[in-house]
Amino acid sequence: MTSAVPRLVIAAPSSGSGKTTVATGLMAALAARGLAVSPHKVGPDYIDPGYHALATGRVGRNLDAYLCGTELVAPLFLNGARGCDIAVVEGVMGLYDGAAGEGELASTAQVAKLLGAPVVLVVDASSQARSVAALVHGFVSWDPEVRVGGVILNKVGSDRHEALLREASDSVGVPVLGVLRRARQVSTPSRHLGLVPVAERGTEAVEAVEAMAALVADGCDLEALVGLARAAGPLPGGFAPWTPGPAPTHDPARSDKGSPLRVAVAGGAAFTFSYAEHTELLAAAGAEVVTFDPLRDEELPEGTAGLVVGGGFPEVYAAELSANEPLRKAVAELALSGAPVAAECAGLLYLCRELDGMPMCGVLDASARMSQRLTLGYRDAVAVSDSALAAAGTRMRGHEFHRTAVEPGAGAAPAWGMRAPERRVEGFVERGVHASYLHTHWASEPGVARRFVERCRTS
Repeated sequence: MTSAVPRLVIAAPSSGSGKTTVATGLMAALAARGLAVSPHKVGPDYIDPGYHALATGRVGRNLDAYLCGTELVAPLFLNGARGCDIAVVEGVMGLYDGAAGEGELASTAQVAKLLGAPVVLVVDASSQARSVAALVHGFVSWDPEVRVGGVILNKVGSDRHEALLREASDSVGVPVLGVLRRARQVSTPSRHLGLVPVAERGTEAVEAVEAMAALVADGCDLEALVGLARAAGPLPGGFAPWTPGPAPTHDPARSDKGSPLRVAVAGGAAFTFSYAEHTELLAAAGAEVVTFDPLRDEELPEGTAGLVVGGGFPEVYAAELSANEPLRKAVAELALSGAPVAAECAGLLYLCRELDGMPMCGVLDASARMSQRLTLGYRDAVAVSDSALAAAGTRMRGHEFHRTAVEPGAGAAPAWGMRAPERRVEGFVERGVHASYLHTHWASEPGVARRFVERCRTS
């Protein structure tokens, strides 16, 4: 049964301990053994799921108790795990780190408890020996409801170092399920917002995942890890898998001209940040979803009735995006016609007049530039203007993560009023456009997808 799918959570005492290497490598190693592996990531991160998808051949899905609410964590997990032999969940930050000032909310520990999943702790042992016992003991005993089923010792220097670490771990009764040597560490390039996305690396990303798989297969006890996952039992709570909507009983929505209602979604290397559930919700609402690449395509998909431009790294590709003048004009014309356009973060920058002096689409009377200031954190927001995405008063939670600033001109109304951690307004609503820095997860409020598709039909 799906509710009893074997599952593991890969966590760590802190960021930088090697979670992504171990989780991705384990996913790939298990997939290489013929198992159908369901990949998941705790938190709002868009980049790690791309590596997970490469490792497993399945869509990487996020489990975020802040964005979606605790009640959706298990259903979203079960949806992703349909038909799978095992699920591997990569944690976020340290095991007990979550939304700032919100206790355990959105932490790896909370998600592990919601899933009833055993935790494997990845410990950076490069600068410690017997002290690892105190560290592991502290993480095991901090919350008795979190079941730490074993540790993987990372960055181990020698046989003698390994022996000392094993002895220390044995002293606290936590089995060592793997040892990864320092000399065999896998290098994954990163930039200001984390790892470089899969879509930007091509064959390098494939080689990196293969190297992670080899590292984990050689250094970890895969049989013991699978055994631990199988001991998880049914999920607590009796939840059913999440679905984007009822099975369609009619033809897809159609425009007034009778053609399928087509929603274009930006993709390619410049726009890699999106949750799989968004396109699934759009399709469930009746749209025909078509992906296009603003770096390559000079036209929007034929018959586009609405446009979704998610996040990514447009600043890295600003010159190429600017050089694609035909597409910039097509986007501007679509927005000017009043068609629904939903843009998040990178999408917001793309709709501005210019980014770091390079012309963008000019949909918004605003200019954007790179900044030294990192804006990062969860947000509690309310829609302050009616838009194609949300009715005024709609409450949603989101996440900001960028090093850019937008200087608005005049004319547009704000999209969101931030309620926490500080009060301010943000974003743009103008004609059919809803553009904002705020990343949201539409599964928390599926009505936004239905509203967007309906506006596509009537605009």
